[in-house]
Amino acid sequence: MSEKRDGFNAHRTGTGAAGLPDLDPDRPVLIAGPTASGKSALALAIAEARGGVIVNADALQVFEGWRVLTARPTPDEEARVPHALYGHVPFDADYSVGHWLRDLAPLLEGPDRPIIVGGTGLYFTALTEGLAEIPATPPEIRAEADRRLAAEGVEALLAGLDPATLDRIDRRNPARVQRAWEVQRATGRGLAAWQDETPPPLLPLSAAQPLVIEAGRDWLNARIDARFERMIAEGALDEVRANLPRWDAGLLSAKAIGAPDLVAHLRGEMPLAEAVAAAKIASRQYAKRQRTWFRSRLGHWPRWPAG
Repeated sequence: MSEKRDGFNAHRTGTGAAGLPDLDPDRPVLIAGPTASGKSALALAIAEARGGVIVNADALQVFEGWRVLTARPTPDEEARVPHALYGHVPFDADYSVGHWLRDLAPLLEGPDRPIIVGGTGLYFTALTEGLAEIPATPPEIRAEADRRLAAEGVEALLAGLDPATLDRIDRRNPARVQRAWEVQRATGRGLAAWQDETPPPLLPLSAAQPLVIEAGRDWLNARIDARFERMIAEGALDEVRANLPRWDAGLLSAKAIGAPDLVAHLRGEMPLAEAVAAAKIASRQYAKRQRTWFRSRLGHWPRWPAG
């Protein structure tokens, strides 16, 4: 597979280290991809061969307390090359794409070339397209949205959105729908109107070297299942057990894939085999949503074949 954008060649037989993309050593690298697709391994290989600091772009790997369950880099990997924005946010904290951009900004000016890698597509679009400066949602409106979503479902929130926002958001993603509803309820303006006033991006795509890991469904599903089994063997259940005293299903950190299922097992609500099976299904569903999102929003990025 070969594709060119801004002088970046996305193919397997580039110059330098075998099997790595052809890259300008002075420009940031962006690596997006679904869970378990091998994007972190690619980032590590690039950093070891050509230098750079690996920067997290995964909304769950930012939280301390989750290393095994969110597949954060291991201590050995972190010792091999510089890493940033992994596990730096308190377990019970709120954290948004705006927080991430503010944390990232100094790294873009640092001495090491950033290799930004993760599966949170919104981080990449906010970075390269800009982020609307929307006021924070008041807690009472967030609570109202939570209640309506739980009691009436996503359709109730969709019914309250303006046509322009409805045309733009992913209607199958409850979190995105709720965010749009909260913005409209809190500000009196649709999310689309706010987005249309977006300031310039922190890192224009033309100044970076982007790629999306392209992984086939069956190959990726097998990887997801095998990886979760490995997580269990490497201590994921002990990690969840350690976090039980501060567990709150309403926390952003509680959205870690597999965490609710393993919590249910530890509370005696389901056998371990059933919890593991549920976590694998949730991981595969998440990967499907990621692939769909990347095709829709990052369809113009060069592809890099997984495996």
